[in-house]
Amino acid sequence: MTVSAPGARLAAAFARRRADDLPGLVAYVTAGYPRLSDTPDLLKAAERAGCIAAEVGIPFSDPLADGPTIQRSSHQALSNGITVNRALDHVASARGAGVSLPLALMTYVNPVLSYGSARFCADAAAAGADALIVPDLPAGEAGELQVEAERSGLALIFMLAPTTTEARLREACARGSGFVYCVSVTGITGARSHISEEAFELLARVGRFTDLPRALGFGLSRHEHLEALRGHAEAAVVASALIDAIAVGGDDPVGVAERFLAAMLRGGTG
Repeated sequence: MTVSAPGARLAAAFARRRADDLPGLVAYVTAGYPRLSDTPDLLKAAERAGCIAAEVGIPFSDPLADGPTIQRSSHQALSNGITVNRALDHVASARGAGVSLPLALMTYVNPVLSYGSARFCADAAAAGADALIVPDLPAGEAGELQVEAERSGLALIFMLAPTTTEARLREACARGSGFVYCVSVTGITGARSHISEEAFELLARVGRFTDLPRALGFGLSRHEHLEALRGHAEAAVVASALIDAIAVGGDDPVGVAERFLAAMLRGGTG
């Protein structure tokens, strides 16, 4: 089997973006939320809305980096019966339905180790995933998983916070692939009203050490945030605000998600 370069689909998506464009929007969905079967259709909605990529969160019972919104969605998904295998099946179903959007799996070290690093990466790639994001895995401790990810053609994306030391920042930029996930604040996920100055400083620091695209996440929720990031980041991640919209949107989560994402990208109301 021929394995593509890690994150080849991600690289192609960012290559199509012009330097003066708005940051590409990366939509986060919790696998198995709000209903167990909704994930493939939500990924289709993200593609129709014009997102550059999507993250598929695989719920874990002890989500250290997640705020109340993602924790609630993860708890609901676990109650619905989501598992690692079912999450991978959702990715495969989305690919089978024609979704070509780059897809990154986001989970924690324990589920990966329990599944087996080599098996997890191979099965994720076979399902159609392009990348892995593991928030509690520092670049300096990622050796085994990085080898297996690269062997399967998956990008391994590291998270960097405003408090990340220069040494750790250099290492993550050197070892990462796909894009660099820049965390806008020190703390957990959750929608916020504005982008902090420390977020812009972090984006500038990262830009000095890598040519990889920079994606800012944690707290982004509106079109104005994308406008503010023009020229500072190549992508923006929306997670809690999207999950919040789905939570209060009634019995049409797919339509709610598509309208919300389209409004973030183009302005107006969802």
